[in-house]
Amino acid sequence: MGTIHEDAKSISAELTKLRRSLHAEPEIGLELPLTQRKVLDALDGLPLEISTGTQLTSVTAVLRGGKPGKTVLLRGDMDALPVTERTGLEYASRFDGAMHACGHDLHTTMLAGAARLLSARQSEVAGNVIFMFQPGEEGPGGGRIMVEEGVLDAAGERPVAAYALHVASGLLPFGLCASRAGTMMAAADTLHVTVHGRGGHGSQPHRAADPIPAACEIVLALQTMVTRRFDVFDPVVITVGTFHAGTTDNVIGDDAHFVATVRSFSREARAAVQEAAPRLVRDIATAHGLSATVEFRDGYPVTVNHAGHVDFAADTIGDVFGDGRYIAAPNPLTGSEDFSYVLEQVPGAFVMLGACPPDTDPGTAPFNHSAEAVFDDAVLPDGTALYVELALRRLAQA
Repeated sequence: MGTIHEDAKSISAELTKLRRSLHAEPEIGLELPLTQRKVLDALDGLPLEISTGTQLTSVTAVLRGGKPGKTVLLRGDMDALPVTERTGLEYASRFDGAMHACGHDLHTTMLAGAARLLSARQSEVAGNVIFMFQPGEEGPGGGRIMVEEGVLDAAGERPVAAYALHVASGLLPFGLCASRAGTMMAAADTLHVTVHGRGGHGSQPHRAADPIPAACEIVLALQTMVTRRFDVFDPVVITVGTFHAGTTDNVIGDDAHFVATVRSFSREARAAVQEAAPRLVRDIATAHGLSATVEFRDGYPVTVNHAGHVDFAADTIGDVFGDGRYIAAPNPLTGSEDFSYVLEQVPGAFVMLGACPPDTDPGTAPFNHSAEAVFDDAVLPDGTALYVELALRRLAQA
């Protein structure tokens, strides 16, 4: 065997074949039977203890090393998005309305490749490795369900570290890794508001109780609240994505309803906005002589990287790929991640990896979730090798 990176490059054709097969048949949500089958086939014959999920089509595989030691967890998410692909690739999605627009097909492939390379080095592994193949990252919270179903205890003891990679089709140049200590990605919650009025004729608003002006005032007040009530260095973002009221121009409807996404970057800010936003909604409705129903639905928690593990990942990237392949991200990403559920219980790091095609400007390339997002298969050996190196080196420290 050569170096781990060399070995990963030697199986690049097989990695590409698996990734393109996954890409052509994307599945959405918690039930990914085709994807699960492909993962199980890729792991077939390896010295792994494999189990599948009950509430979702997850795959958990445990490699027990030839030497005693601790446990490390590696995560790869598997689900696609409800997007109709417009890349024109020969291996583009065969399923209308479904696309691997966020690169999870690459994560799954890299993790399967890592399982293969680590299995070949089983005698060298000082401890255990949990491979977490997870459905439902794009909204349903598959990470939380896998934690509830025991993925963290799959090896018999809690991991001492957990790592996840995420590719980017833009922003980062090809092959560049980025992460940061502390908050890496935002919490994502939703605010559901219904302002209750009393319908009537549009020409006689004084005989009705119009919910629309109150709802509009609430939308604007929420925007003001996040600039007046929250520290600019610990911000909150509220974006109203849907607003529905009325049926025609001359009828005052009974209700106005809107839904907003709420992003926060610390546990403290998240708790504060969960209390402040509903109170503001109700108070403004009351001031208009109306009432409001408010529901603050918890989404993904803040994704918090542990400083020592980020430094360890940065050093590993430098050792494996050379200088200049890692940058410290200056700010958190405003997206969210359900790897946060793992990092709430296990220290570790979430690392971004540029997969933008080298002939494309990462500053203008369609980014993740775009119907035109393209990820370069050439990054697969890098991600595979990085998973392996993170596991082996962390276990060697334990």
